[in-house]
Amino acid sequence: MDRIPRPTARDVAYGIVLGLDPAAPAPAARSGPALPPLVALERAVLPALRRPPCLVSFSGGLDSSLVLAIAARVARREGLPDPVPVTWRFTDAPGAQETPWQAKIIAALDLTRQWQILQAGDDLDLVGPVARRLLTRYGQVHPPNRHLHLPIVELARGGALLTGVGGDQILAGWRRRPGSLRARLGRLRTGLRGRPELLPWLCPEVARQARRAFAAEQRAEPHRLAARIAWHLRRRDLSMTRVSLAAIAADHDVLAVTPLLDERFAAALAARHGRLRSPSRRELLAAIADAALPPVVITPRRKGTFDEVFLRTPTRELVSAWDGSGVDDSLVDVAALRREWSRWRFDSRTAALVQQVWLAGLSATEGRPDLEAPR
Repeated sequence: MDRIPRPTARDVAYGIVLGLDPAAPAPAARSGPALPPLVALERAVLPALRRPPCLVSFSGGLDSSLVLAIAARVARREGLPDPVPVTWRFTDAPGAQETPWQAKIIAALDLTRQWQILQAGDDLDLVGPVARRLLTRYGQVHPPNRHLHLPIVELARGGALLTGVGGDQILAGWRRRPGSLRARLGRLRTGLRGRPELLPWLCPEVARQARRAFAAEQRAEPHRLAARIAWHLRRRDLSMTRVSLAAIAADHDVLAVTPLLDERFAAALAARHGRLRSPSRRELLAAIADAALPPVVITPRRKGTFDEVFLRTPTRELVSAWDGSGVDDSLVDVAALRREWSRWRFDSRTAALVQQVWLAGLSATEGRPDLEAPR
């Protein structure tokens, strides 16, 4: 699968993909009047709806809810089959519990009959059975939780998959208005507990380089929305995330569509609201929906956390038995990583290292060449 961009050795060690993608296209020059963002999103989902079954990866979060609502609206207007929301339910993962919101949104969109629910215990662990299938076939990819979508892609074979990928960057961004409640609370929490050491599992000089690069990338995010959108669309993190999903989907005869990263939607949002300075996701969702979607779709809600989904028994057993091999010790301080992994649950930014260790062990035990080892 040479279409999948591979994480570098530093990407894996840092647990953060930094920098811009030199191959990312520059934003297209706009010709003619800009579309309303809602119309642009409707056009973005149409190719997927025209290739049924059209599955929607639906968590109940704001981004996947928006995509599902748009897809349902367009399907009914165009006389196409309804989209099929597919939702994971997790055992022993209360932080990922979003069931009440999921049910409300499904009811508001009248998709109860179409809704498919998948159950997972240890299945979605970083080196659990689903991840092992993906890692064995494709090698190491970004993001480390890419296997979350593999069973959904397999269900969609011959059809299409819609996701809300990109919402955290395009709609939310990283910056908060200086006077916002969220920004003030964040500064207060940092002051009360002190700033934790970032990436303590790296060799000291490598950690300093990583911290400087990470801080520079955070500072580089533009304040105004139009520039923010263009900048995020060029970032390696988002580019690798989108391409890995599209390539794995295509390998299963599935068209993967990420409407929130669609060029026409990005242009429409920038044209209508591009001068806004650090707008919130709430503001942008209200402007996009333009009173055309059920209010519950864009109602603010707690964002789920998923460490309890991906850090489970298989990972715990792997790191407990780890002999210190399989990582790049020019970047990673093996003793420091061992200390990090002795805590439970450890920093999820070491997820790529967990998978790197598993792949190294697989190659060693089976006498196989490295499976797309990061370079």
